[in-house]
Amino acid sequence: MVKTVLIVDDAAFMRLNLKNILKDDYEIVGEAKNGQEAVEMYQELNPDIVTMDITMPVMDGLEAIRAIKDIDPDANIIVCSAMGQQKMIIEAIEAGAKDFIVKPFKEERVIEAVKKLS
Repeated sequence: MVKTVLIVDDAAFMRLNLKNILKDDYEIVGEAKNGQEAVEMYQELNPDIVTMDITMPVMDGLEAIRAIKDIDPDANIIVCSAMGQQKMIIEAIEAGAKDFIVKPFKEERVIEAVKKLS
C-alpha cells in the first residue's frame, strides 16, 4: 500500500520541491502553509507521514508537532527546517518528531528519512 504524506511549509517552492522528491513513491494527500492548517489537515487526512517546517506564521512547527502528537501519539513527523541549531533539533525531537532534515536538503536525505518511517 502506498504511504500518504502531508507536506507542511510556508514556502510554496519548498512544498513543490518536497512533492517532486516524494511523488513517485508516495501519495501526497495535502499541503499546509502553517501549523494550524497542518493540525486541521492531519485530523482530516490522517496521513502516514508529515514533513514539518519549524518557522511558519499562525502556528509554528513545534506547536503543530505537539498538537498532532496529542491527536495521534504514533504520528510520523519529519522536521524539514533551515533552523539546524542543536537546541531546535532537540526541541523538535522532544516534541515528537522522528527525524530532522536541515534545509537546504539533498533529495537522497529526504527519501532516506521518509523510507525509515514507511
